[in-house]
Amino acid sequence: MQKVIEIRSFIAALIAVSIAFTYLMLPFFSVILWACIIALLFHPLHTKILQRSPRRENTAALLTLLVCIVIAVTPTLFLTSAFIKQGTAIYQQLESGQIEPSLWIDQVRTAFPIIDNALATLGLDIGKLKQQLGSLSVDAGKAMASNALAIGQNTLAWFVSLGLMLYLAFFMLRDGASLIPVLIRALPLGDERERLLMQKFAEVTRATIKGSLVVAMVQGALGGLIFWFLDLPGPVLWGVVMTVLSLIPVVGAGLIWLPVGLYLLATGNTSDGIILIAFGAVVIGLVDNILRPILVGRDTKLPDYLVLLSTLGGFTMFGMTGFVLGPLIAVLFITFWEIFSREFNVMIEDTYDEDETANLGSDNPDS
Repeated sequence: MQKVIEIRSFIAALIAVSIAFTYLMLPFFSVILWACIIALLFHPLHTKILQRSPRRENTAALLTLLVCIVIAVTPTLFLTSAFIKQGTAIYQQLESGQIEPSLWIDQVRTAFPIIDNALATLGLDIGKLKQQLGSLSVDAGKAMASNALAIGQNTLAWFVSLGLMLYLAFFMLRDGASLIPVLIRALPLGDERERLLMQKFAEVTRATIKGSLVVAMVQGALGGLIFWFLDLPGPVLWGVVMTVLSLIPVVGAGLIWLPVGLYLLATGNTSDGIILIAFGAVVIGLVDNILRPILVGRDTKLPDYLVLLSTLGGFTMFGMTGFVLGPLIAVLFITFWEIFSREFNVMIEDTYDEDETANLGSDNPDS
């Protein structure tokens, strides 16, 4: 009895301390997640460097981290700076009236009367829709400017978070391989199940980053490039916006380049409009179909509808980090139920068969 009380008391204390520690680490959730993602993505490079100098683990982790900074961190800093400048400039033009979305809408409607007919067929009020789109653009500009201002005001905090992330990623790269057996031994889910779940975590994280983020960055870069080539305002800004939109399946960057192309056609810039729409449909649109199968294995690909729902749900709940967390939670959900259906249902069926055999034996008069 004393032993049972001690075990239950220890488990209760373990749960309480774990909850308190989780709550303590909650403000650094994004930092920890992205440090783990960096360690996963750059682990093959770290392994190759370590093979050349097996006893220099610190040096190998540091070199891997420097490569990460050159490839990922430095371009991000440049794009963030340009995004803040161009986003603030466009919001100022919206606020001063230099940019009038309602005028753009009228020009597109005049050039393409079929749009009015289609909206009328759907029972949509043109005037209300125009007003809502105008207010939406102003609100979007305001949100963009406020976020840019917040980034500028919180530069120190942002750099502190970046430093913590890189610092933690260093130790993840150096000690990650030795941490996995410790986690497997500590978790009470069964070693084989834990290995499967960790494998799924690694696969989905790599697939999401390579198949979603890289594809989105390529599409955003191409969109910004064509905006710059056509001398359209804010190419870096709209390239970043198209990158974010490309993370969402189905809709993608077409929410930007298609309306802009129609506007160019409506205002008489026929050649620029045709170039933009053709480039968007052929080049930007086909990037997803060409790159995603190359970068992502078929085994880890979720159904398209589940990718869409989990990504949108992830954005809603977790913000930008949600494009990784959404599909990850969806895959873990499917994996848990696959384990349950494969193992526990078999156990239930075996128990049922044993009971049936026992009942048949008891009914047999010769037994």
